[in-house]
Amino acid sequence: MNGELTPVSVTESPRALPSAMHLRYFWLLRSNHNFRRLWLAQLVSEMGDWFYSLAIYDLLLATTHRSSAVGWAIIIQTLPWFFMTPFAGYVTDRFPRRALMIAADIFRGFIVLGMLLSLVSTNTRLIYLLLGAEVIFSSLFEPARSALLPNVVSKDEILPANALSSSTWAFALAIGAALGGAVTALMGRDFAFAIDSLSFFVSAALILRIRIHEPHAAPMRKLTESVSEAADSVLEGVAYLRENRKTLTLVLAKAGVGFLGGSLLLLVIFGERIFPVEGHGALAVGLLYAARGVGSGIGPLIGDRLTGGFQDRMWRSIGISFFLTAAAYVAFSCSPTLPLALLFLLFASMGTSNIWVMSTSLLQINTSDRIRGRVFSVDFGVLMLMIAISNYLMGLGLDTWGFSARELAAGLGLVMIVPGVLWMVALRRWSGRAD
Repeated sequence: MNGELTPVSVTESPRALPSAMHLRYFWLLRSNHNFRRLWLAQLVSEMGDWFYSLAIYDLLLATTHRSSAVGWAIIIQTLPWFFMTPFAGYVTDRFPRRALMIAADIFRGFIVLGMLLSLVSTNTRLIYLLLGAEVIFSSLFEPARSALLPNVVSKDEILPANALSSSTWAFALAIGAALGGAVTALMGRDFAFAIDSLSFFVSAALILRIRIHEPHAAPMRKLTESVSEAADSVLEGVAYLRENRKTLTLVLAKAGVGFLGGSLLLLVIFGERIFPVEGHGALAVGLLYAARGVGSGIGPLIGDRLTGGFQDRMWRSIGISFFLTAAAYVAFSCSPTLPLALLFLLFASMGTSNIWVMSTSLLQINTSDRIRGRVFSVDFGVLMLMIAISNYLMGLGLDTWGFSARELAAGLGLVMIVPGVLWMVALRRWSGRAD
């Protein structure tokens, strides 16, 4: 190793944040105009995303009556990320990340509008095609946003900024899923699609107002680099991860979380077939996704408070979170009532969101600006590959192998023990070493 991940305090800075947790986030939003715009863009677009996703899942299940149809939708929403990883990493480390985010938002807004055509024909292939097109632009947007954040905030603001961003994602999930389920059931899927499309255009307008310097961006004369130079850039990113084992380990942390992505399909089945509310499956699915959002919001805030920004504590909290998630998912699988299921799902999501925030913050702190885009492209690509594999297996388990949703949920929980054990073994090996 090159000493990139030596435990030091993230909070060591001449301009310290307020000690009270709620004041830290308020101060960050109030004092940093660029971050506030980035945060508002995230809030608006992610609220719309959950209206959109639940409407699509409900449409596919109602049209095909097959769990695997929803599973394929989730796979198409995730697998292209993995194949886009080399290209996304290259462009986010060569071109202005802010401009990439704006372009991605605009294209996604028009693509979601195209979903209205699928309601007229109920054409499953068209739905899958548009989902795939949208995720191609998402695979550019998200790595660019993660790589851009250290240019928007100072070093001591990175962990609270990530905790706030994760909690915002969770809030958007909780409110967006609950409202999305209700809107889909009561007002129709076309309304949900229209809201999501509008959210992308609003997000682009907010990001347009961000004013920052991006030192990584290539000058205009280099925008026509040769294919060989682009390939060399990708290979440089691969070599970087091979040489920095702890950085690679942080990237792989999300692979463990990614395998739990099969729950995206299982939650739809639990809502539609096990815990329907007043006969409306979409309402129950919305509540389950909302519980997932509440837990995802609480987890990073507690993690931020307990770790205090010290990297050694952040590393340990990731391992603990794997075991919390495992226990909570096993309990969720056995829940006899919807309220208990919501409670255990909340605890599981607290664990997964803490893993996400801690691993992301550690990567941002310890990765140089010139290569950060490639690292985060791999980070997201591996995550999405695991989500796609997990949902494919869940679809097979439900429709072909004859497992129940409860059995598969318990299996996902037990699988989470494996990365938890591996994480603790890795920490023990590295204890006291500076490599």
